[in-house]
This record gives sequence, structure tokens and C-alpha cells, in this order.
Amino acid sequence: MQETEKDGRAVIEAVRDLVPRLRANGQEAEDRRWLPDENIKLLEEAGVFRAPVPRKFGGLDLGVADQVAIVSQVARGCGSTGWTVNAWMSSTGLISAFPDRAQEEVYEGGWARVSGGFTPTGTLTAVEGGYLLNGSWRFNTGIRGADWNIAAAMVELPGHDQPEEFYAVAPASDFSVADDWHTSSAAGTGSSTSTAKDLFVPSHRVVDGVAILEGTTGDRWNAGLHGRDYGLIPYVMAPSLAVYIGLAQQALELFAERAPGRGIAYTAWTEQAEHPHVQIQVGAATNKIAAAEGLLDRITTLMQDRADRAVEVTTAEKAAIRGHVGYGIQLAKEAVEILYTLSGASVIQKSVALQRVYRDTVGLALHGLMTPVTNLEVHGRVVLGLDPNTFFL
Repeated sequence: MQETEKDGRAVIEAVRDLVPRLRANGQEAEDRRWLPDENIKLLEEAGVFRAPVPRKFGGLDLGVADQVAIVSQVARGCGSTGWTVNAWMSSTGLISAFPDRAQEEVYEGGWARVSGGFTPTGTLTAVEGGYLLNGSWRFNTGIRGADWNIAAAMVELPGHDQPEEFYAVAPASDFSVADDWHTSSAAGTGSSTSTAKDLFVPSHRVVDGVAILEGTTGDRWNAGLHGRDYGLIPYVMAPSLAVYIGLAQQALELFAERAPGRGIAYTAWTEQAEHPHVQIQVGAATNKIAAAEGLLDRITTLMQDRADRAVEVTTAEKAAIRGHVGYGIQLAKEAVEILYTLSGASVIQKSVALQRVYRDTVGLALHGLMTPVTNLEVHGRVVLGLDPNTFFL
């Protein structure tokens, strides 16, 4: 067994052991609208924030399958913590697509928590030695506990008719953070608006958006060699699907814990677990979760194979990844909805954790890049021989 594989299993097992504690802290995360300090500390001790960092800088350098397995286990404990770790994991891993000097700065110490605002709602203005960054980025998951922050911004380049999208990375402490995260879903993620005003970013920490989408940025030691060039969109979407799967697994476990001794109101059934309808629905939910896991395995296997062989993922494969993610999210959401509906009126009490899992799942399924309908459309278009009609592949 290779060292990376051993490390991956060790971190996954460590996080699995933390699930009960993360679950117990779920209400605190929601109430304070940010992760409990204990959650972050426990995950740091488990090695989670070293997982995507290259070994060259003292990290664990885990492959994408291990990274998504970690995210799924975290979400089994707490949806908000899972979504935040998902954001930190993919954004930290994305730094390996930046030039060497940026990698050295961000990865110093062998671990990092990187957040990101990937909607280009800012501008970069060229100045001597770099750029001035201005703008605001909404829904910036993890910014409250990040060390660094990636910001998408538009740049006007000489000879170009339209501004081009670039990505800049700067210390998270250089951004102001608004207290504007008041939500019914994923409340503990603290996904507040971050703002930069005339923030100087040196040139080595700014990269072309097209190059980073395609994994073709230069001036870096690992270009085409490292087995971690997954491309931006697949790398963002795979661990995101893991969150929905983890939430669905949590819902199934919570439902099973509540089932003994629970009857069906206004009927003669004193044990709902003995009712055939309940059994069939639980079986359906369980298999929906398993099917979503199968789609995620298919995605990560493809991503790792292409990265290891330094072979570009085709447009059809990228569209399929989006379709698989969309359908996997739909399956996980359906599983949670089944279990929530079977739980009776008492499930709406805040003391019943399943209601929070339900709200987190339904809310996160509205995410613009994750919503099943949009992703299935992209996949279906390509299957039918049409252009995907999107830049986000």
C-alpha cells in the first residue's frame, strides 16, 4: 500500500470517529451562524486541512477519491461543516494550479484553509508588479475561518474586445466580511459577503480563468506531472456531491435511531418499522443513496485516471460529470425527502436533528452550479450532439 493511500485511510477513519461529535454540535453551528471552534480544531487534528496540499510542501497529497470521502464523512456529522470543508478542500487544492511562488506562500506549513468567491463580481486593474483588486463576493463559504481567499474578477487586457476573467488569491484577512448570512439552510457555513478595496495582489498570485478551468496554467513545478490536475469545475463539483450524500446518510441514520417504539399516529400501528410501506420507502431511500455513491465513484475514477495519465478530459466527459453530479444530488435529495416525510409531525421540532438535515439538503440543492435541472440539461445536450451551451465545464 502506498504512503498516500495509508494517509487517506487514516484521515477518513479519524473523521469517521468524529461524526458523533460533529452531529452533537450541529445546533450550535446553526445558532451562531458559523462553525463551532471545536469542529475546526478536531478536523485540523485529524489532518483534514493537509489532505489536498502537495507532499512537496508537507501536505498529505490525497487523491480526489479520498478527498471526497473525507467530505462525505464530515457531512454525515454536520451539513454546514461538510459544506465548509468541501469549499476549503477544493479551493486549497486549486492553489496547486497557481505559479510556484503562490503555492509556496499558501502551502507554507503543510496545510491551509482557502475560501473562494468564484463569481466574477470584482475587477483587477494592472499596476506595477501586480493588480489592484476591488469588488464584493456573496456566498463566500468558509471566509470566516480561512487563511487565504480566491476571488474571481474581470480584467481589461490590451487588444481584447471584452474583459477576461482571472482568479486572484490573497490573505483572507485583507478582505472585510459582512454580517449578512441569515438563512434557513446551511446556516452554520457563515457564507457571508467578502469585500476588497484597492487590495494589491502581486502578479504571481493572479492567473487566467480559462487556464485554471482547463488546468493549463504555467510557471509551476507540477504542470502536467502531478496527477492532481483535475480541472476547476469537476474538482469543485465532486466533493460537493459528497456533501449531499453525507447528508442523506445522516438522515438515514437519524431516522433509524428514532424508529424503535414509534407508532403511526391515528392508526393501530405501534411500530412504524413493521409497516410494509415504511420498509419499502426506507429501502428506496437506501438505494437512492447507494446509487448516488456509485455515480460519485464513477466521477472520481474518471478524474483520477485522466489526471494520472495527463490526458485532458473531453467535453463529453465533462458534461457527463455535470450530469452525474446533478442526478446524484437529485437522488440524495429524494432520499432525505422520503425519510423526512416518514418521520411524522414531530420532526419539525428544532430538537430533532433530521429537520436541519432536510433544510440543509433542500437549500443546498438550489445552488446555481449544483441544481439537478441545469446539470442534466448540459449532459443531455451533449448526448444529443449539441454544444453544451456553457463555459462551466
